[in-house]
Amino acid sequence: MPQPVLRLRNKKLSRIRSGHPWIYDNELDADTFKELEPGTTVTVVDHQNRFIGQGYVNPRSKITVRLLTRDSDAVIDIPFFRQQIIKSLNYRKRIGYSGSFRLIHSEGDDLPGLTVDCFEDVFVIQTLTAGMDRWKAAIGHILHELFRPRGIYERNEAPVRALEGLPLQSGFLFDPFDTLVKIQLPDASFYVDVAQGQKTGFYLDQRENRLALKHLAHEADVLDCFCHTGAFSIYAARYGARHVLACDTSAEALTLARSNAALNQCADRITFLEKNAFDLLPELVAQKQRFDLIVLDPPAFTKSRQGIAPAISGYREINLRAFKLLRPGGFLFTFSCSHFIDEPLFRKTVAEAAADAGCQVRQLQVLQQAKDHPVCWYIPETFYLKGLILQVL
Repeated sequence: MPQPVLRLRNKKLSRIRSGHPWIYDNELDADTFKELEPGTTVTVVDHQNRFIGQGYVNPRSKITVRLLTRDSDAVIDIPFFRQQIIKSLNYRKRIGYSGSFRLIHSEGDDLPGLTVDCFEDVFVIQTLTAGMDRWKAAIGHILHELFRPRGIYERNEAPVRALEGLPLQSGFLFDPFDTLVKIQLPDASFYVDVAQGQKTGFYLDQRENRLALKHLAHEADVLDCFCHTGAFSIYAARYGARHVLACDTSAEALTLARSNAALNQCADRITFLEKNAFDLLPELVAQKQRFDLIVLDPPAFTKSRQGIAPAISGYREINLRAFKLLRPGGFLFTFSCSHFIDEPLFRKTVAEAAADAGCQVRQLQVLQQAKDHPVCWYIPETFYLKGLILQVL
């Protein structure tokens, strides 16, 4: 059966031609795509019937087509996915990654809708679109063939799947296994619960940024807000912090954080609190507490453009309190993982918080997601994690 062909409207196509893989429903010339099954492989041409690319369609989604290749001769089949996974692996090897890392970063690796994280010999897979979900079992078999992992766990409870008409689910992709995994990262080890942890169980995207604590955390009193399973706290303690006060609202995450602190032999220098940072920060200000180093690594405050204004208010609030809590000469590690808060807006928000706190600051470093979460300039959505290291003068 021939592959369905979808044609674009006669309009500006610079975004698509420059490499962006998303095609929206209002960019297609006719409604013929509505008759196709979600996940069907299609060919896309422009309004003059010139080839654009091949991808998969989902009539239920506003992003109707996601392109997988610009090669007209390519065949979207199991060997195609195997080749793409090997290509992604070779990139990670080239930049020095092994053991635990993100193997597939969705659009950043030309596989939109697919995320694969490696935690030593355990893999976690997310298929967040109908097109990728259709290939899930095949991708799982490819991973088994290439890596022989101890197990593969599916984390497909992300709400975005509902927009694709997909059920929210998680569980073993094949045979069951122990889901608590011990991983080794530079200078520290961690337990990762791939079944219960947030997202895929551990935030690999902060890998390099945690190493920036070296030297700065030495002999410091540290505050770590939104600490999750304790990675920033543990690195601070490993790098010589006097004491770390860490908070998170998840009791489950804090249980694992305490285990991680014990694993790294620094539990005696970290106090974990089950508390909302928005409540803790003003309390610490009122108590006139002071710190030498503060980490603000919150979850995304908005997942849409409509939420930008309240998100900005949230970032301004926590950064304002942090600046008030820092001693002169102290350091702030501050982050946003909200894609819709771009780098200039985040910098402006933090600058306004510093001004409101009456602080003069200088910038030490601009941070972003780890290199195994690649950023493609032609796909702005791949750049989501923004960070700054600032010093209060």
